[in-house]
Amino acid sequence: MESSKITTMLLLSLTLAVATQSYMTIMDKAHAEAENVYTVEGGVEIRISYPDSMIAGRDGTVSILVKNNGWEDKQNISFMISPPDVKSITTEPSGMLEIGKLAEEGSHGQSINLHAVDGANPGTYYLNLRYTHVLVANNESPQDPFFYDIAVPIIIREDAGIVIRTQTPESIFAGAEFPITVVVSSEYVDIKNVQVRIIPPQDIEFRGETQHVFSKIEKGMPVSITSRIVTQTEQVTTEYMIPFHIIVEYADDLDKEKTDSQTVSVVLRPRTFMELTMDGGIWIGGVFLAPYVSIGTIVGIPAGAIISLLLKKKFGGQTRTRKSKDTSD
Repeated sequence: MESSKITTMLLLSLTLAVATQSYMTIMDKAHAEAENVYTVEGGVEIRISYPDSMIAGRDGTVSILVKNNGWEDKQNISFMISPPDVKSITTEPSGMLEIGKLAEEGSHGQSINLHAVDGANPGTYYLNLRYTHVLVANNESPQDPFFYDIAVPIIIREDAGIVIRTQTPESIFAGAEFPITVVVSSEYVDIKNVQVRIIPPQDIEFRGETQHVFSKIEKGMPVSITSRIVTQTEQVTTEYMIPFHIIVEYADDLDKEKTDSQTVSVVLRPRTFMELTMDGGIWIGGVFLAPYVSIGTIVGIPAGAIISLLLKKKFGGQTRTRKSKDTSD
């Protein structure tokens, strides 16, 4: 019974050790294109695709598709895009889109170029679109013009910065190796002449290159760098934070040289009685079992040698003997 309890407790510790090897991931919302669909008088479907955000000094596009799902013709179709003000977003060369006529099931698509003004204040701006058409009743009699107003929100961002995501264990301990992964991505523009530097703490050995160079990182195509943290063999008595500095230098699409950085702190803590290493090894007390040791051996140790150690500790290292009863007269 005692052996079963100890084995259960150690297996529970093993499970908890696995659970502690979780990873932190720093994530950011990705840039995306939005699409709005409207159905208006006469069975006309309007699809408007636009960037949900723009970088100051960069261009964007509004795409408009008009489809006549009604059985009556539409004519004198037009779109007029009114930017919020000339200091934020402008249309190039004009914000006017005109379509002469759409018969039943007819469609027409066109794009209008946008420009986010360099130096525009960050924030949400609304493009105002006025749609109009004339319905031809029974395909013979033009009716009064129909108007429909649409507001399209676009966020202007100040800079096309990059995203640095660093993955590390939540905590590490002495006498083991741990992975560290740095992911660099640019959501909005291509970047070039990229240099990534990883600066580890002085008391931590780093297995892998600390500087990486990329001639170009394309928009939406992240690059990943994986190295190893090697902790010292001496045990630590208290836990403390150790920082890793990641510095990224690059040139953006306008050839402006920029630098972004991130600092990630990892907890270096004392090793507990049972710990799993990232390569599949296991520490049990002060004994390290290599990754190739079978699970049967791991379970057998608590049921055998470790129980003996616990019993020896309980009885002060002495062996108890039972005297036999003398049955002689």
